[in-house]
Amino acid sequence: MTSAPANKVWTTRELLDWMSGAFKTAAIDSPRRSAEELLAHVIGCERMRLYMDIDRPASPAERDELRGLLRRALAHEPLQYLIGQWAFFGMPIKCDARALIPRPETETLVEHVLQHGRREDATPLRRIADICTGTGCIALALAKHLREAEVVATDVSADALALAQENAEILGLSERIDFREGDLLAPLGEERFDLITANPPYISDREWEDVEPNVKDHEPTLALRGGGDGLDLVRRLIDRAWERLEAGGWLVMETASSHAHEARDLCDLSGRYEATGVLDDLAGLPRVVVARRKA
Repeated sequence: MTSAPANKVWTTRELLDWMSGAFKTAAIDSPRRSAEELLAHVIGCERMRLYMDIDRPASPAERDELRGLLRRALAHEPLQYLIGQWAFFGMPIKCDARALIPRPETETLVEHVLQHGRREDATPLRRIADICTGTGCIALALAKHLREAEVVATDVSADALALAQENAEILGLSERIDFREGDLLAPLGEERFDLITANPPYISDREWEDVEPNVKDHEPTLALRGGGDGLDLVRRLIDRAWERLEAGGWLVMETASSHAHEARDLCDLSGRYEATGVLDDLAGLPRVVVARRKA
């Protein structure tokens, strides 16, 4: 694209093919999807609508904007930061470098909670706390679908919490969520909840060496690294969450697939929980730990 004659007309088809090839060469994940998302963002249309006018010529302004975004994408800046949002559980979530990008693995946690909430024999989820809320994606999804629940969302990062509040405003959920700044469970005070969800930092020091540059160099390290074995914050949550849960309340927490079963075992060894288990994500990897506080 950058080496073509200045007067060359670039169609949607040509741009998608060129960008897909460039992204593949740069080892960027899902090169075709990434090209589609970026071009749709610049044009201002839904991704699949690109193919309804595949020979549409790009305007000079669109080409200029695309060049700038391409340079950043080829430097491994996350696509989600470039376009400024990403879909999570059917919601557009504003994304930038203040917080971790929402990932499809986390939807497993939300879906489990909602399935539990639909069961007639389940304990009603009247009060929910979401720890390490980041963009707020978990808290927002639960507030949207569990209309009767009170939701509290906490994060140690003031920047991340501000982004979560912006997302709540965009989605019309500001009145449904109480955002609180502080470390893990500390902002909850002496309150008790029927459900505590969490997506804490859980990448171990060994795994950190293999993390892709688009993650390691751009997403907030505070939201990613979980100490030597990746379980530093997981242990703290397991050790203290029971104090903030009602009898029979649930802890539902995302972890690394490499230590999900170890985290479940920590719940068992604590003697504070029962009905513990591990849920697989959409890729079939162990991802979410569930545990119920003993009565």
